[in-house]
Amino acid sequence: MRLRSRPSRALAAVAAVVSAALLASCGAAPRTAGPAEPITAIRPYGGDLAAEGTPRTGGTLVIGENREIVGFDPTVQNQNPAAAAIYDSLLKVGSDGVAHPYLARSMDTSDGGRTWTMGLREGVRFSDGTPLDAQAVVTNVQRHVDKVSSPVHAVAEKIVSMTAPDPLTVVFTLDTALPGFPLYFGGAFFGGTLGMIVSPAALQQYGEDIASHPVGAGPFVFESWTRDSKLTLRRNPDYWQPGMPYLDALEFRPLPDTETRIASVENGDVDLIFGGYNQELVRGLDNPGLDVYYGPGNAGEFLYFNLERAPFDDRGMRQAVIQAIDLDALSVSLYSGRLVRADSLFDAASPYHTQAASDAWPKFDIEAARAAVDAYRESGNNPDFTFKTTTARQAFGEFVQAQMAAIGINVTVETYDLAQFSSKVLQGNDFQLTSWVAPFDNPDPAVSRLLRTGGSGNYGGYSNPQVDQWLDQAVSSSDPAQVTQAYQQVELQVGRDLPVAFFSRSYLSTIAQKDVRGIDRFISADMWYATTWLDR
Repeated sequence: MRLRSRPSRALAAVAAVVSAALLASCGAAPRTAGPAEPITAIRPYGGDLAAEGTPRTGGTLVIGENREIVGFDPTVQNQNPAAAAIYDSLLKVGSDGVAHPYLARSMDTSDGGRTWTMGLREGVRFSDGTPLDAQAVVTNVQRHVDKVSSPVHAVAEKIVSMTAPDPLTVVFTLDTALPGFPLYFGGAFFGGTLGMIVSPAALQQYGEDIASHPVGAGPFVFESWTRDSKLTLRRNPDYWQPGMPYLDALEFRPLPDTETRIASVENGDVDLIFGGYNQELVRGLDNPGLDVYYGPGNAGEFLYFNLERAPFDDRGMRQAVIQAIDLDALSVSLYSGRLVRADSLFDAASPYHTQAASDAWPKFDIEAARAAVDAYRESGNNPDFTFKTTTARQAFGEFVQAQMAAIGINVTVETYDLAQFSSKVLQGNDFQLTSWVAPFDNPDPAVSRLLRTGGSGNYGGYSNPQVDQWLDQAVSSSDPAQVTQAYQQVELQVGRDLPVAFFSRSYLSTIAQKDVRGIDRFISADMWYATTWLDR
């Protein structure tokens, strides 16, 4: 469904808040709200599993998703929080940024990263009884090599050869040394991963319909799926980790409406939700009856400029948009006064961040923004544009609309449900300006996906050969100092080119009832489910 915005009381309210904030910032009127407690990281990678007691077995964990799942094919990019429950992963990236053994028992290189040998665990089987062996890995990775649409095709095509010298060993030979190659086997489903593999027997049986008939080696097995209603997974009795999983079942319910989603976990209709927005996180943090798991990460919330379409093929117009957005007003009006601000690719606590990058970022300057827009229009160009976002971000769209009106730009706001937005707007490159959230804790491979020419998350079409070269240096070097320097240069150049407009860190959170234990997660909120249990 698509909606066009028109003048509304909501827009008027936003405009009023904006005006009040502007007056206050100029000293014309005091702010009425006092300072709010800042949002900081809290259990970003999950709970302290060892301190939570002896896990209980049984029960069904009911989970509220922020959108319906598109499918379970790892070569097709979509948000799927259930995928890890069915597939597990060959490797698993830890909070230390290292890919550790998981389904696979080892991943080693003897030549600095050009040749990698993966050792598999003996006796691991897919839930259909077929062995998870070397040929199964080769078959699955080859799908990413063959499919240009795969979110990890760019790294998969670096594989020159894959051999299986024995049933428990896979040897990958790359076209160049890649010290971070194991990371691509241990990430989350949405960003793209080589590590979530499907039973070759199921691939042969279902073909392209494997997206609706997943068979993996994870802690749970697919049972039923009524789209837009409920997905049910049952305990895998032959799971490779003895005694796990602890739960009998998982039930995923799509709850795309933000208010419905947070209310559902507050009143106990669901046990856990994946929060996507500030209002859910704030309510979760303020509710003593809930546990919150959250880390802001790097990147975060930002505006995507389509660099291949006017007016944002012009850097001056991109800068004007950034200069016109008053973050004080945004925080007060839509973020409960608790906006976690961002003015750079990396968070200030990251070793890859420099103050120079923050200093180079355009500051709020409405007069400079208005002058740039006037000059653009006087040269015969049209600065007006359409802003596309999700239905949950209608108020944010109206805020952008009001801010742009103040500098002489007419904005049309169009909203879409989250699933349609992801596929049609973002992946379809059907936008001039849009909003997105993409946090990450470790730069490889996330930064390449966002900024490399042709990157799977580079929806705005950004291309800078120098940035590509620095990214190559970062992923190919085994020298930490060189890696740090390369990423710092990337961050600074992003502040100069402005391919996206950072304004806030992420609010992706996991919010759960107090009796949900054993949570193991990424900063992106993707979870691993073998350790989860219910203390009831």
